[in-house]
Amino acid sequence: MKHKSFDELVCPIARSLDQVGEWWSILILREAFYGARKFDEFQKGVEGIAPNTLTRRLKELVGSGLLERRRYSERPERYEYILTQCGRDFYPVLWALLDWGNKYFAPEGDIVQLENLKTKKLAAPFLADRNTGEEISPGNYQIVAGPGATDAVRGKIAASRQNLD
Repeated sequence: MKHKSFDELVCPIARSLDQVGEWWSILILREAFYGARKFDEFQKGVEGIAPNTLTRRLKELVGSGLLERRRYSERPERYEYILTQCGRDFYPVLWALLDWGNKYFAPEGDIVQLENLKTKKLAAPFLADRNTGEEISPGNYQIVAGPGATDAVRGKIAASRQNLD
């Protein structure tokens, strides 16, 4: 069953969820970052996904611009799925989920970790401001309206500031 589309909402979080919010999509993207390209590789990596669901989700990820579908065989006709720039830009989101999941939902200890290729040391992911290098956290950053914000969004942001006082 397809959920209600969020593409009409004036919210970048809702619009992003419209593209990748379905859990199979995020797991498919995880597998793409692990190197999966072919249908059977995705099916093997995403345990429990039905073939028709995988087909549908791959098609939607291609339609959303996160994956590109390329033919690699004429006979039989076969395709592979490659991360686009949009898909590769999902990398920090995926690893933020990994870090959060390890912290709160892995009582047995970190399941997967990131390692710096140069130093071979484990990474400690966090969201930082590219301009200052500072960690983005509620204590030192706030939401402000952007140029595309509607009056409703501006009102919501103003109200949220009053609630913080």
